[in-house]
Amino acid sequence: MPRLFYVRAPKAVNIPPHFQHYDATWKIGGRDNHEIMPADRLLTTVLRAFQGVPDPQQTNRILSSTTSLLTTLTNPLNVTLLTSQLLTAPAIWDRPDGLETSLRIISLFNTAAITVQKNQVQGHEKPYDAYQPRQGGGIKCDDWAKAVIKGADDRSSRWQHLLVIGGVLLGMEGQNRQGLSRGLRTTIERAIVTAANLALENPANLGSLGAESIVLALNHTFPLLSDGIRSGLNYDALVMVMLHAMTLNEGYQDGYFLRAIDYDVIQASGNKFDWSAKSPSFLQLQKMSSKPLISSMGPLSRLIAHAIENMSNSLRVAEISEHLLAFADRILVSWRHNKLSEIDSSEEETFLTPETLRVTFPLLWQVLKGAMFATVIILRAIIGRTLVDPRLAGRLAPATASRSLSILQKIHFISCRLGSNAFSAYTFVNLTSIDILSRYPAESRDFLKTIYPTEAGQIPSSPLQRNLDLFYLNTSEHFTLALSPSDNESLIVTPALPYLDPAANAQLREIFEAGHSAMLAVLAVPQNADLAARILPFYTESLFKSFPTNLSPRQFRFAFKALIQITTPPSPLSASHPMLSETLLELLRHRSLNAPTSPLPPSGLVKSGSDAPELPPLSEQAVLLLTLLDALPNLPLHLLEEWLPLTADLLNAVQDGKMREHCKERFWEVLESGEMDVERSAVCCLLLLFVRDASARNTVLGIKAQFDFAGS
Repeated sequence: MPRLFYVRAPKAVNIPPHFQHYDATWKIGGRDNHEIMPADRLLTTVLRAFQGVPDPQQTNRILSSTTSLLTTLTNPLNVTLLTSQLLTAPAIWDRPDGLETSLRIISLFNTAAITVQKNQVQGHEKPYDAYQPRQGGGIKCDDWAKAVIKGADDRSSRWQHLLVIGGVLLGMEGQNRQGLSRGLRTTIERAIVTAANLALENPANLGSLGAESIVLALNHTFPLLSDGIRSGLNYDALVMVMLHAMTLNEGYQDGYFLRAIDYDVIQASGNKFDWSAKSPSFLQLQKMSSKPLISSMGPLSRLIAHAIENMSNSLRVAEISEHLLAFADRILVSWRHNKLSEIDSSEEETFLTPETLRVTFPLLWQVLKGAMFATVIILRAIIGRTLVDPRLAGRLAPATASRSLSILQKIHFISCRLGSNAFSAYTFVNLTSIDILSRYPAESRDFLKTIYPTEAGQIPSSPLQRNLDLFYLNTSEHFTLALSPSDNESLIVTPALPYLDPAANAQLREIFEAGHSAMLAVLAVPQNADLAARILPFYTESLFKSFPTNLSPRQFRFAFKALIQITTPPSPLSASHPMLSETLLELLRHRSLNAPTSPLPPSGLVKSGSDAPELPPLSEQAVLLLTLLDALPNLPLHLLEEWLPLTADLLNAVQDGKMREHCKERFWEVLESGEMDVERSAVCCLLLLFVRDASARNTVLGIKAQFDFAGS
């Protein structure tokens, strides 16, 4: 058997006191001669290099050699010493490269742990052979992990310990490797929680790198912690540290990168703007998007949400939402100062160069969408905690809901690119916040005043301001019941009026539909009957003139059906103006008899209609007839008896066969699908009694004949 020999530590290395008695007894390996083995020379070189001045190229070599040594050293004491020296090495920590350095330390121990675990597994699988070289250092996984963690001593910071312990746990237990014994894994998990809590006891002494490193380590190791051990984390101290890490230097930099982009956006040939892929701002954006926290923002946002749900002091929700509100406000202000915000999304191909559209612009929106998703995930936890926590569900609830809606307003220029229904968490936060706030009339009014359009009464020229108007109209329509008639008029009707103009730019169809929806919400409120009687004639005229240029068929059908509901019993307006509903029906019938019969062009402008079923190409006339059919279930009985045969007769006016068949299907759907109540269904029974077979249902003339026969 080869004899073991010992290598003296290099004199330049400052050996910690508790290792000094091993100065001449580092057991590395042995041979029959006195030559130093390559591992010995590498250890000596690395320990000396730790004490050198920072050099990025040299740092790469040092860390690579350290990884190799951790997997090949045969004495656990040397593994411990190497770890201890690494965590205090001036060459690494005197000028760290932000979180990149911390991530490399985690990766170093992760890689080493994977290798040690792999060597142990392969060593068990192969039969013992004294003539074959041993793989790795031969230290068992548990012994190696203990040796590494012993190196996280008092000479280094607690947050550095977290990097080491986290890397070991990831390497040994990540991806279901099960390299540690059950007891040691539990001990290491507890060590992670203990190290994090101890580091968070004095957050002022952490510095930005220490705080962000804690977040980085927990973000990677949290999925490996058991529920019982997770509960030991000091979430109250951790949550704001994570929020700052998300929004500040190693995160989204409070949106200031948007202002830097503005300096590099230049006007190219013609009326196009160019943001070069070689510009400093784009290179900086690329670097920012690859930062450790931003590249793993999804797990981080969920970790922040988990902390909010489990922190003991629920009153910190106010501080968290205030921080998010300030972050969202800085994002919005920075975007407003960017030239790119002056380009409407529908005009980007016209005003941006091909390189900008293909390279730089997509990365910008990828980063912004990441910030939006993270913000909404955190807001979902805030709103969820508000619903279930008694201390938040009372007098603090409207303030929390108001802040949440304000945050959504400020990031709406990002979320609108996905569509309002594309993100379930966004829908939950939006509708739940509205539901909470609408129970408090005074707070609802105050909130609407805080986000009131700056150019109410006219259509702004700025696409960003129009985007904010869109959010305002979509949100304000939910508060009509909580507002007085005068507030409804001043806070909702006035901002909506410019978007009811049928002569306005048809490219703004989405916001036009939001204006119509807000106006209908005001008209539908019972206490607004006097206001409705005053503005309904104007609105009806605007509605008919806006279709089909500024309103989609879906929105027109919805709006007219709502008007019928508003003007028929039990609406208070029907009592004071009983002829309004019949007047509306006559207007619609007259319009349909003289409407164009050519198919309407398809419209892809309205994202909110993406959930609606696809319809065959329809003419303006067919849409008007379908609108009349939609109104039938809401008519009073005497009007229903009159308008059923009239509607059946109008089916003959549709000349296109496919359009006519679609209208006939909708006719029978209205009669048979249960849309009508019992009394209205009874009126339709005569029709159904005489049309039993399917062939008769496919004949419009048969429908009219049955009505004539029933009438006789």
